[in-house]
Amino acid sequence: MNAISAEVVIIGAGPCGLFQVFELGLLGIQAHVLDSLKAPGGQCAELYPDKPIYDIPALPVCGAQELVDRLMQQAHPFNPQFHFGAEVSELHRLESGRFHVKNNAGTTFDAGAIVIAAGVGSFQPRRLGVEGAEAFEGRQVHYRVRGAADYLGKRLVIFGGGDSALDWAIDFAAKGTPVTLVHRRADFRAAPASVARMRELEAAGKLRYIEGLAQSLAVEGAGETAVMRGIEVRGADGTLHPLEADHVFAFFGLHPKLGPIAEWGLELEKKALRVDTEKFQTSVPGIFAVGDINTYPGKKKLILSGFHEAALAAFAIQHHLYPQKKQFLQYTTTSPVMHKRLGVTGT
Repeated sequence: MNAISAEVVIIGAGPCGLFQVFELGLLGIQAHVLDSLKAPGGQCAELYPDKPIYDIPALPVCGAQELVDRLMQQAHPFNPQFHFGAEVSELHRLESGRFHVKNNAGTTFDAGAIVIAAGVGSFQPRRLGVEGAEAFEGRQVHYRVRGAADYLGKRLVIFGGGDSALDWAIDFAAKGTPVTLVHRRADFRAAPASVARMRELEAAGKLRYIEGLAQSLAVEGAGETAVMRGIEVRGADGTLHPLEADHVFAFFGLHPKLGPIAEWGLELEKKALRVDTEKFQTSVPGIFAVGDINTYPGKKKLILSGFHEAALAAFAIQHHLYPQKKQFLQYTTTSPVMHKRLGVTGT
């Protein structure tokens, strides 16, 4: 199979990768986007699609999946080519200065530049360490909330002490859904305001809190027809608490792995790619990195920061691809060229 010729290959279809498509498109550069997941959105869509985000400029509140949908709409005029469901397995620089890229579906690319927007790398949620839980994953044991409305009124047990666990426990309890929150220790990693709100709901009898660990599942039936009826928790004082549950959510965070990225000869610092703050270029010329995958002095792992990085990286990529071309900063409000690229000519 012949390699697909691409101006730019973006590895990662999370928010930063999608916004990179837009920033490159404004400069007249088209991108192919590769992701191991089966749909765009990265960590946002995979782990907390219904969770609200409050720090996107001009959007006081925006659901994670809504943000992904908006970014896809914004990128649409630039006709990005998406390749989902296959992890990038090979990346190396050719003698020509271009790059060979291959995913584990066997698709190969000949690219002028690379943007790595892979978030924390390939990741898996930390799983519920209870025998038999794996058989119920996706049915009654979950590591993310998809379609929150489906769980309203059900008996829920939520494990974890971070923002995701408390945010969802608060959200469900405030809507009258019976919730038990379980955390292994008295200290929480969540925002203090969330902890205070959880305690208010507990005091009001709208939420139950247990300091303890999961011990075993209560299961009815066997094989594919088995149904989980509850989960037993051992409290910090040794007391066993049999909890009825229709669904169990475990928010223990991610177990990030760089995966093949660690083998591509790029300079690393604490499992992140070192970049400069002018071009957001890695130690290999022509390979750039934006979003949570990169590191530099003062780095903040915010979507907002990743958007800024993508804007500067786009100009650096343009210069890398077309060094003889003069660069102009044009504004989308007034530039006829930008209007044409955006498909809004004449408006």
